[in-house]
Amino acid sequence: MHTAMSFPANLFGFGLVVVLVYWLTVLVGAVGVDALDGGESIDAGHRDHFGTGPATGPAAVLAAAGLGGAPVSVSLSLLISISWFASLSGAALVERAGGGAPARLLVLPAALLAAWGLTRLLIRLLARLAPREAGISHRDLVGRVCTIRTGHVSHRFGQAEITADDGSAHLVQVRARGEDAAGLAAGSTALVFDYDPDGGFFHVMPCDPVLDPGPDAGRLPR
Repeated sequence: MHTAMSFPANLFGFGLVVVLVYWLTVLVGAVGVDALDGGESIDAGHRDHFGTGPATGPAAVLAAAGLGGAPVSVSLSLLISISWFASLSGAALVERAGGGAPARLLVLPAALLAAWGLTRLLIRLLARLAPREAGISHRDLVGRVCTIRTGHVSHRFGQAEITADDGSAHLVQVRARGEDAAGLAAGSTALVFDYDPDGGFFHVMPCDPVLDPGPDAGRLPR
Protein backbone atom coordinates (compact mmCIF):
# COMPACT_ATOMS: atom_id res chain seq x y z
CA MET A 1 0.00 0.00 0.00
CA HIS A 2 2.86 2.36 0.78
CA THR A 3 4.40 1.74 -2.63
CA ALA A 4 1.06 2.17 -4.40
CA MET A 5 0.52 5.54 -2.73
CA SER A 6 4.00 6.82 -3.58
CA PHE A 7 5.66 8.04 -6.78
CA PRO A 8 5.32 6.97 -9.58
CA ALA A 9 2.45 4.51 -8.98
CA ASN A 10 0.28 7.23 -7.43
CA LEU A 11 0.24 9.08 -10.78
CA PHE A 12 -1.85 6.27 -12.26
CA GLY A 13 -3.85 5.44 -9.11
CA PHE A 14 -6.70 7.87 -9.77
CA GLY A 15 -6.89 6.79 -13.41
CA LEU A 16 -7.15 3.17 -12.32
CA VAL A 17 -10.09 4.04 -10.05
CA VAL A 18 -11.82 5.79 -12.98
CA VAL A 19 -11.25 2.70 -15.14
CA LEU A 20 -12.79 0.41 -12.52
CA VAL A 21 -15.82 2.67 -12.06
CA TYR A 22 -16.30 2.95 -15.83
CA TRP A 23 -16.35 -0.81 -16.37
CA LEU A 24 -18.72 -1.29 -13.45
CA THR A 25 -21.15 1.09 -15.16
CA VAL A 26 -20.69 -0.90 -18.38
CA LEU A 27 -21.53 -4.12 -16.55
CA VAL A 28 -24.79 -2.69 -15.19
CA GLY A 29 -25.69 -1.34 -18.65
CA ALA A 30 -25.48 2.37 -17.80
CA VAL A 31 -23.05 3.09 -20.66
CA GLY A 32 -21.78 1.24 -23.71
CA VAL A 33 -18.28 -0.02 -24.38
CA ASP A 34 -17.96 2.52 -27.22
CA ALA A 35 -19.26 5.46 -25.16
CA LEU A 36 -15.98 7.37 -25.60
CA ASP A 37 -15.97 6.80 -29.36
CA GLY A 38 -19.05 8.93 -29.98
CA GLY A 39 -21.25 6.05 -31.19
CA GLU A 40 -21.48 4.56 -34.64
CA SER A 41 -20.10 6.27 -37.71
CA ILE A 42 -21.15 6.26 -41.33
CA ASP A 43 -19.00 5.42 -44.34
CA ALA A 44 -16.44 3.51 -42.33
CA GLY A 45 -16.09 0.98 -45.13
CA HIS A 46 -15.41 -2.50 -43.80
CA ARG A 47 -14.74 -2.04 -40.09
CA ASP A 48 -14.73 -4.49 -37.23
CA HIS A 49 -15.98 -4.25 -33.64
CA PHE A 50 -12.66 -2.76 -32.66
CA GLY A 51 -12.98 0.37 -34.79
CA THR A 52 -10.55 -0.22 -37.61
CA GLY A 53 -12.31 2.41 -39.69
CA PRO A 54 -11.38 6.09 -39.90
CA ALA A 55 -10.67 7.50 -36.43
CA THR A 56 -11.69 10.90 -35.08
CA GLY A 57 -11.35 12.66 -31.73
CA PRO A 58 -9.70 10.62 -28.94
CA ALA A 59 -9.55 7.61 -31.25
CA ALA A 60 -7.42 9.63 -33.70
CA VAL A 61 -4.98 10.54 -30.93
CA LEU A 62 -4.61 6.91 -29.89
CA ALA A 63 -4.27 5.84 -33.52
CA ALA A 64 -1.45 8.36 -33.99
CA ALA A 65 0.28 6.79 -30.97
CA GLY A 66 -0.03 3.36 -32.53
CA LEU A 67 -2.88 2.29 -30.25
CA GLY A 68 -5.72 2.39 -32.77
CA GLY A 69 -7.90 -0.56 -33.71
CA ALA A 70 -9.93 -0.83 -30.49
CA PRO A 71 -12.61 1.25 -28.74
CA VAL A 72 -11.10 4.21 -26.88
CA SER A 73 -12.32 2.80 -23.57
CA VAL A 74 -10.49 -0.49 -24.13
CA SER A 75 -7.24 1.17 -25.23
CA LEU A 76 -7.20 3.64 -22.33
CA SER A 77 -8.15 0.98 -19.80
CA LEU A 78 -5.29 -1.26 -20.90
CA LEU A 79 -2.82 1.62 -21.03
CA ILE A 80 -3.69 2.97 -17.57
CA SER A 81 -3.90 -0.43 -15.90
CA ILE A 82 -0.60 -1.68 -17.31
CA SER A 83 1.10 1.65 -16.53
CA TRP A 84 -0.04 1.42 -12.91
CA PHE A 85 1.09 -2.19 -12.51
CA ALA A 86 4.44 -1.55 -14.21
CA SER A 87 5.15 1.54 -12.11
CA LEU A 88 4.12 -0.29 -8.93
CA SER A 89 6.36 -3.24 -9.76
CA GLY A 90 9.26 -0.99 -10.74
CA ALA A 91 8.97 1.08 -7.56
CA ALA A 92 8.88 -2.08 -5.45
CA LEU A 93 12.04 -3.35 -7.13
CA VAL A 94 13.77 -0.02 -6.59
CA GLU A 95 12.87 -0.04 -2.90
CA ARG A 96 14.09 -3.61 -2.49
CA ALA A 97 17.39 -2.67 -4.18
CA GLY A 98 17.76 0.38 -1.94
CA GLY A 99 17.47 2.91 -4.75
CA GLY A 100 16.55 6.53 -4.11
CA ALA A 101 14.57 9.26 -5.84
CA PRO A 102 16.66 9.29 -9.07
CA ALA A 103 15.96 5.60 -9.57
CA ARG A 104 12.22 6.20 -9.05
CA LEU A 105 12.30 8.87 -11.73
CA LEU A 106 13.60 6.30 -14.20
CA VAL A 107 10.73 3.96 -13.33
CA LEU A 108 8.15 6.36 -14.81
CA PRO A 109 9.35 6.42 -18.46
CA ALA A 110 10.15 2.72 -18.28
CA ALA A 111 6.60 1.95 -17.07
CA LEU A 112 5.04 4.12 -19.79
CA LEU A 113 7.15 2.48 -22.49
CA ALA A 114 6.29 -1.01 -21.24
CA ALA A 115 2.58 -0.12 -21.03
CA TRP A 116 2.58 1.29 -24.56
CA GLY A 117 4.26 -1.79 -26.01
CA LEU A 118 2.07 -4.32 -24.20
CA THR A 119 -1.12 -2.37 -24.90
CA ARG A 120 -0.29 -2.21 -28.60
CA LEU A 121 0.35 -5.96 -28.66
CA LEU A 122 -2.91 -6.77 -26.87
CA ILE A 123 -4.94 -4.50 -29.16
CA ARG A 124 -3.54 -6.23 -32.23
CA LEU A 125 -4.42 -9.61 -30.79
CA LEU A 126 -7.96 -8.47 -29.93
CA ALA A 127 -8.44 -6.95 -33.39
CA ARG A 128 -7.53 -10.28 -35.01
CA LEU A 129 -10.05 -12.14 -32.87
CA ALA A 130 -12.88 -9.65 -33.46
CA PRO A 131 -15.41 -10.62 -36.16
CA ARG A 132 -15.59 -8.26 -39.11
CA GLU A 133 -18.79 -6.65 -40.29
CA ALA A 134 -19.69 -4.35 -43.15
CA GLY A 135 -20.00 -0.67 -42.35
CA ILE A 136 -22.60 1.82 -43.57
CA SER A 137 -21.74 3.88 -46.62
CA HIS A 138 -23.08 7.34 -47.36
CA ARG A 139 -24.31 6.04 -50.71
CA ASP A 140 -26.34 3.39 -48.90
CA LEU A 141 -28.49 6.18 -47.45
CA VAL A 142 -29.27 7.89 -50.76
CA GLY A 143 -32.89 7.23 -51.68
CA ARG A 144 -33.96 6.92 -48.04
CA VAL A 145 -36.48 9.11 -46.23
CA CYS A 146 -35.20 11.19 -43.32
CA THR A 147 -36.66 13.41 -40.60
CA ILE A 148 -35.48 17.01 -40.31
CA ARG A 149 -34.11 17.81 -36.82
CA THR A 150 -33.27 21.51 -37.21
CA GLY A 151 -35.66 24.46 -37.36
CA HIS A 152 -34.94 25.02 -41.04
CA VAL A 153 -32.82 23.74 -43.90
CA SER A 154 -30.89 25.88 -46.37
CA HIS A 155 -28.00 25.52 -48.79
CA ARG A 156 -25.63 26.13 -45.86
CA PHE A 157 -27.35 24.59 -42.85
CA GLY A 158 -29.47 21.63 -41.82
CA GLN A 159 -29.47 18.29 -40.00
CA ALA A 160 -31.68 15.25 -40.33
CA GLU A 161 -32.02 11.79 -38.83
CA ILE A 162 -31.79 8.76 -41.11
CA THR A 163 -32.48 5.16 -40.14
CA ALA A 164 -30.22 2.62 -41.82
CA ASP A 165 -31.12 -0.93 -42.84
CA ASP A 166 -29.76 -2.32 -39.58
CA GLY A 167 -32.10 -0.08 -37.57
CA SER A 168 -29.40 2.34 -36.39
CA ALA A 169 -30.25 6.06 -36.48
CA HIS A 170 -27.72 8.60 -37.75
CA LEU A 171 -27.77 12.39 -37.48
CA VAL A 172 -26.38 13.76 -40.74
CA GLN A 173 -25.82 17.11 -42.43
CA VAL A 174 -28.38 17.98 -45.11
CA ARG A 175 -28.81 20.84 -47.57
CA ALA A 176 -31.63 22.10 -49.79
CA ARG A 177 -32.25 25.07 -52.09
CA GLY A 178 -35.16 27.21 -53.24
CA GLU A 179 -38.63 25.77 -52.83
CA ASP A 180 -37.20 22.55 -51.41
CA ALA A 181 -35.64 24.46 -48.53
CA ALA A 182 -38.82 26.46 -47.89
CA GLY A 183 -40.82 23.27 -47.44
CA LEU A 184 -38.56 21.79 -44.77
CA ALA A 185 -38.78 22.42 -41.02
CA ALA A 186 -38.19 20.50 -37.80
CA GLY A 187 -40.15 17.23 -37.83
CA SER A 188 -40.87 17.27 -41.55
CA THR A 189 -40.02 14.36 -43.83
CA ALA A 190 -37.51 14.67 -46.65
CA LEU A 191 -36.10 12.43 -49.36
CA VAL A 192 -32.33 12.03 -49.62
CA PHE A 193 -31.57 12.12 -53.34
CA ASP A 194 -27.81 12.74 -53.48
CA TYR A 195 -24.62 12.99 -51.43
CA ASP A 196 -21.87 15.59 -51.77
CA PRO A 197 -18.53 13.98 -50.80
CA ASP A 198 -16.68 17.31 -50.93
CA GLY A 199 -19.05 19.09 -48.57
CA GLY A 200 -19.89 16.02 -46.51
CA PHE A 201 -23.67 16.54 -46.66
CA PHE A 202 -26.78 15.07 -48.28
CA HIS A 203 -29.11 16.84 -50.71
CA VAL A 204 -32.75 16.53 -49.64
CA MET A 205 -36.19 17.56 -50.85
CA PRO A 206 -39.67 17.47 -49.24
CA CYS A 207 -41.29 14.07 -49.35
CA ASP A 208 -44.49 12.44 -48.11
CA PRO A 209 -43.55 9.65 -45.63
CA VAL A 210 -46.00 7.27 -47.33
CA LEU A 211 -43.70 7.35 -50.36
CA ASP A 212 -40.78 5.84 -48.40
CA PRO A 213 -39.64 2.85 -50.51
CA GLY A 214 -38.23 1.13 -47.43
CA PRO A 215 -34.97 -0.80 -47.06
CA ASP A 216 -36.06 -3.58 -49.44
CA ALA A 217 -36.73 -1.28 -52.39
CA GLY A 218 -35.15 -2.47 -55.61
CA ARG A 219 -34.51 -5.97 -54.33
CA LEU A 220 -35.80 -8.92 -56.29
CA PRO A 221 -38.31 -11.16 -54.45
CA ARG A 222 -37.09 -14.58 -53.40
